[in-house]
Amino acid sequence: MKLATDTINAAIVHAHARGGGEVVLPAGRHLSFSIRLLSGVTLKLAEGCVLEAADPALHGGTYDPAEPNPHDLWQDFGHSHWRNSLIWAEDAEDIAIVGPGRIDGAGLTREGPGSRWSKQAGEFPLSMAGLSAEVMAELSPQVEAMAGLGNKAIAFKRVKRARIEGLTVFQGGHFAVLATGCEDLILRDLIVDTNRDGLDIDACRDVLVTGCKVNTPNDDAIVLKSSLALGEVIPTERVVIEHCEVSGFDPGTMLDGTFGRTQLVSPDQDRVTGRIKLGTESNGGFKDITIRDCRFVRSRGLALETVDGGMLENVVAERLTLSEVTTAPIFLRVGGRRRGPEGTPLSAMRNIVLRDITATDILADYAATIAGLPDSPIQNVTLSNIRLSYRGGGPAAWAQRQPGDLPDAYPEPSMFGPSPVHGLWARHVDGLKIDNLVIETTTPDARPEQLFENVRLREETPA
Repeated sequence: MKLATDTINAAIVHAHARGGGEVVLPAGRHLSFSIRLLSGVTLKLAEGCVLEAADPALHGGTYDPAEPNPHDLWQDFGHSHWRNSLIWAEDAEDIAIVGPGRIDGAGLTREGPGSRWSKQAGEFPLSMAGLSAEVMAELSPQVEAMAGLGNKAIAFKRVKRARIEGLTVFQGGHFAVLATGCEDLILRDLIVDTNRDGLDIDACRDVLVTGCKVNTPNDDAIVLKSSLALGEVIPTERVVIEHCEVSGFDPGTMLDGTFGRTQLVSPDQDRVTGRIKLGTESNGGFKDITIRDCRFVRSRGLALETVDGGMLENVVAERLTLSEVTTAPIFLRVGGRRRGPEGTPLSAMRNIVLRDITATDILADYAATIAGLPDSPIQNVTLSNIRLSYRGGGPAAWAQRQPGDLPDAYPEPSMFGPSPVHGLWARHVDGLKIDNLVIETTTPDARPEQLFENVRLREETPA
């Protein structure tokens, strides 16, 4: 198949020079290396169009080089570069990528080096501690191994007024979509079935993610971050995630409709992922986030995490339905990894409202967990109209466990090991309000239902 890279890029340059317009890829397969989207241009993948990511080993070309980034010390290679992608845009305005066609990322790689932070505390989940050096080298290769490769389907850097809508993305590399430092971003009606991260929104503001279906057994489906990739402390704020479905079925089986369940663990050796998460990269923090009317299937559940110095505040998650939960259904975590420059403060979290949430068929090992730190308790958490139904079967020995606070550890429910209770475990929380929490088990569980450690309960304030 002939490469279409130059033809597509020339059409985009022509449309941009005319003041903007639409570049249409018609039905058929179009093989390409890096495509640069410019201001004012909409790239449309027509019905029956497949834009296929070329493979440097097969197709006689390379992706655009990963641009130099003096701020790449604090996050991994994938978060630190944008041009080594199938489609990328930088410092652009009023752009769009629209369907109903498909991106096939067959020629992209899902791998990439980790951060170069010398301390390396909390760099990888504790669940990976037993992996061999050979496996770790494969999961986190050297920078030199990335030369010529593409590891993202779509990457936007400092883009204003952008829209990605109506596309299907299969095998999106490290990220199907990475948006960093963007404003006024809409991700609508996307179907993503990929082998690592789905939609990553980093240091962005005024974002709407709506009507998306994202299947990611090996990593997070929809994830907000606030890294130092742009060299600034930038919060991710004013984000709405609504009417979305996330899952961890076998790769490709959401698209083909078979919804496979043969894969049991992710590369981090925990069970399959496919969740909505805030964190792990959290230097800038998160503010004014709404997650509503979403469905999680065969997923690790909802995770709100801040560990790198940022404040996570004013989050509402409501009307969520979770089934086949593979770790904790709810995980709130303040940690002290502090991956950042000297003087990075302790993270903090406050003003979290979780309401009208139903979770069923939850793995017994991990209770819903709200875990602050002694020096930074989570402040003002409301749980309202929550129903959690666990599989049960936890042994009495787990009730005797006394996990430490583990401030430096990578945040995952499994970091503490099996929970000492089967329902709700809270520690270091200043102001926890519970209204109509129902905890069930389908088989008996020998552990207590709830455990509160250094928790101040909050009562309803009189009118």
